[in-house]
Amino acid sequence: MRTPFPLTLLAGLLLSVQAHAFEAFQVKDIRVEGIQRTEAGTVFNYLPVKVGDTLTPERAASAIKALYATGFFKDVRLEVQNEVLIVLLEERPAIAQVEFQGMKEFSKEDILASLKQLGLSEGRILDKSLLDKAEQELKRQYFNRGMYAVQVNVRLSPLERNRTAVTFDVVEGEVAKIRAINIVGATAFKEKELLNLFTLRTPGWLTWFTKNDQYSKQKLAGDLEALRSHYMNRGYLEFAVDSTQVSITPDKKDIYITVNLREGEKYTVSGAKIVGELPVKEEELMGLVSLKVGDVFSREKLTESTQKIGDRLGNDGYAFANVNAAPQVDKDKHTVDFSFLVDPGRKVYVRRINVQGNSKTKDEVIRRELRQLEGAWYAADKINRSRERVDRLGFFEEVNVETPPVSGSTDQVDVNVNVTERATGNLLLGAGFSSSDGLVLSGSVSQNNLFGTGNRLSVQMNSGSVNTVYSLSYTNPYFTKDGISLGYDLYRKDVDTTNLDAVSEYETSTLGAGLRLGLPITETDTIHLGAAVEQYDLQLTTLSPTYYRTQATLLGGNNNGVTANTLRLDAGWARDSRDSLLYPTKGSYQRIYAEVGTPVGDLEYYKLSYEYQWWKPLSPTMSLMLNGEIGWGDGYGGKSMPFFRNFYAGGIGSVRGFESGTLGRKEADSNGNLFSVGGSKRLVGNAELFFPFPGAGKDRNLRLSAFFDVGAAMDDFSFDDLRYSAGAAVTWYSPFGPIKLSIAQPIRTLANDKEQSFQFQLGNVF
Repeated sequence: MRTPFPLTLLAGLLLSVQAHAFEAFQVKDIRVEGIQRTEAGTVFNYLPVKVGDTLTPERAASAIKALYATGFFKDVRLEVQNEVLIVLLEERPAIAQVEFQGMKEFSKEDILASLKQLGLSEGRILDKSLLDKAEQELKRQYFNRGMYAVQVNVRLSPLERNRTAVTFDVVEGEVAKIRAINIVGATAFKEKELLNLFTLRTPGWLTWFTKNDQYSKQKLAGDLEALRSHYMNRGYLEFAVDSTQVSITPDKKDIYITVNLREGEKYTVSGAKIVGELPVKEEELMGLVSLKVGDVFSREKLTESTQKIGDRLGNDGYAFANVNAAPQVDKDKHTVDFSFLVDPGRKVYVRRINVQGNSKTKDEVIRRELRQLEGAWYAADKINRSRERVDRLGFFEEVNVETPPVSGSTDQVDVNVNVTERATGNLLLGAGFSSSDGLVLSGSVSQNNLFGTGNRLSVQMNSGSVNTVYSLSYTNPYFTKDGISLGYDLYRKDVDTTNLDAVSEYETSTLGAGLRLGLPITETDTIHLGAAVEQYDLQLTTLSPTYYRTQATLLGGNNNGVTANTLRLDAGWARDSRDSLLYPTKGSYQRIYAEVGTPVGDLEYYKLSYEYQWWKPLSPTMSLMLNGEIGWGDGYGGKSMPFFRNFYAGGIGSVRGFESGTLGRKEADSNGNLFSVGGSKRLVGNAELFFPFPGAGKDRNLRLSAFFDVGAAMDDFSFDDLRYSAGAAVTWYSPFGPIKLSIAQPIRTLANDKEQSFQFQLGNVF
């Protein structure tokens, strides 16, 4: 029969109450009782008493404290029987499952991940103190969604083997909406104009998607800053937000926001000067100051001026230049004078350039795009240009450049180039669809970064009802260390317009081989040279217009068609200062291109084209693109321009809202049906406003745009031939190639035009 000596620890009373409950003894054995889930080895691991130790009241107290500290047990007792230490334990229940009842606003996985960070998850020991924290966290998540009426209750359901199911019963309630936003104290601007600056707003036709009619502390802070910037950029130097009140109705459904502001007086600039140590001529730095005497004060222009001065000093190696604008305010005259205090610091040079994140791309591919060199003086413009050039490779989702100072040195920095690689290879076996080609069966293997070398290889087969292309293309962008590119092309292109209602019937088969050279002459300018040997086979049908048969005869054929060989020479010049190839937001692109069929072959013609594209950021997320194209072609040597080399307009890529290739001269076939034959000249203009797709966040692969298009193909330039359209478009650079969709409304049409409001292109269609 056991004669126990209880040694239960009750907080700090054990030593005072149980100090004399037993005499110290040597432990012959240790037994653990009461555990169901916990392994005995785990208990022995935490127990600071071993067999053979002498157990004293003090060591017994320490043992109980150690086992309590694990959090596994809600009761710990020690008993002694014949010098055997018996450890009696009562385990805390474990969480067997976590469930949610009535929760619709959030996914279970997201909330479980949030609660896991608090320490509440399946398999963990139940700690009731965490249940309150979990309840508050769940409520906080709902409050962030504007659901202030939410009710959360926690239920515990005991299960076998000392386990517990935790259930959160949720009554979500309705979302609280902003019913009114009032601005008090505004006299210089209309309240409606100021409210348009806010992201938060009262319910509207799109707020169900944007959620901007739901209160958010972060959004309100951003709106107040936008309000402050609006006033500060218009001369109100003393503007201040005195207070904001956010109130909610008792039923927690309606929210009212009141902003109390103080405008102050409008200030103008009375003067500006630059003081301090000036390693650059004062006149040059003053030219960078956007604020002029007599101008209305603008915080935006002040910040811009400070940034420009700092950047200019950075171009000469002063990486840590400090430029501060000190205002001298005359409150009586409501003027402000600025002194730009310049402290250039020490001139620094770049110790080392580190490239990180490129597991596939070779360092050389990135380093050859860098314009900042190791061991050279730091130059901010060269570092910015380096980042742009690396980004323009198209191999990376993101490119970040940092210039941390070298520890222990005052005149050295490192340049860290951090990249996030994107997939640059593509293996496609599938189908695409375009509004002009219809169903396009395609198979292609392409790699824009072959073996991480930056070389491009593409083998493609695209079979459509109109265009069929087989091609092999290889390009080495650095054939020489100076950046001269070399490319080869083998291709066959078949065109069959018999299935295209809007274009007259003919079939061509083009077999060719070409060579391309790219010669960079500046950072942004490149000369392109090319030559190709091509064989054209033209076949006409009884439905082909008389115009086509006449053209075939002029090329040495007959009414059934013609076969012609040509040596084609290409030359072009391009200037590209866009900040990105795939996702441009600023900069410009110009291209002059000439294509000539030489007398060596049967086709003697020339085509000249010019394109100018201009990008301007209107905000951090919105950019405007203006594009203009003009083309001119003709034959020479007594020959006419081959009709199948004509320019065409209409459709995605030129004037949306009209069927592809239909905006040109019309000819009648033998049945009297009109078909477009293009023209020897082309004029196209586009204005397009790009902004993020709602809900896509910062994903640059998906963009929405609104556009206005104008253009036509013709034989003689005439503004009367131009057509206009306007609409909206979506562009998605998906893993399977570009997807383009547009909805356009023609504004100006001519007789017999083929309209097509909805147009799209899926997959790589060539």
